[in-house]
Amino acid sequence: MNAAQLERQALCDLFTEVGPDAPTLCAGWTTKDLAAHLVVRDRRPDAAAGLVIKKLAGYGDRVRLSAKKRPWEKLITSVRQGPGRLSPIRLSALDRLTNTIEYFVHLEDVRRAVAGWTPRELPAAVKEQLNQSISKGAGLFARKAPCGLILKTSDGQTVVAKKGEPAVTISGDVGEVILFLYGRQAQAKVSLSGPDDLVEMVRNTAFGI
Repeated sequence: MNAAQLERQALCDLFTEVGPDAPTLCAGWTTKDLAAHLVVRDRRPDAAAGLVIKKLAGYGDRVRLSAKKRPWEKLITSVRQGPGRLSPIRLSALDRLTNTIEYFVHLEDVRRAVAGWTPRELPAAVKEQLNQSISKGAGLFARKAPCGLILKTSDGQTVVAKKGEPAVTISGDVGEVILFLYGRQAQAKVSLSGPDDLVEMVRNTAFGI
């Protein structure tokens, strides 16, 4: 399995373990809400567009709520199976590119929504793909930063995500850095360095795609 498939299957295993009513880090969403979102994202591109196009948000929400009415086990099966057979995202390269971060972040959204969690050891394929994503997509992740932003991962990678002086440096394992840049600052185990006022601003920036 590629990196995206590994994270997808791990999330589905966790869904089975915790049930449909478990909390997540996605505001107001239970695990069933999250599973319905993933099914819509995989199988209803018309509705998934509502995630990025405000005018379609209401339509996307209606489709998601309709999907949520399905039995829990069937939702999990649909998430596990992924996009339809004719979807180009079933191609391994596109799957890795578009889904590894999505499923990594949402797996952690479930894991870290309850007390007592600890960072997990990521599969090598997942860590490699996340590092590639940081290298190629840092500018997109950091576009909302209020100042220059430098990313340093524990694997030795340093990326200037946003040019500017003075800058704030975010340091940590690659998964933790990605969680921070996806708006999970409170749960991401990273260290920040730079001018105190800018560090505080970065901590409170509404990051996310």
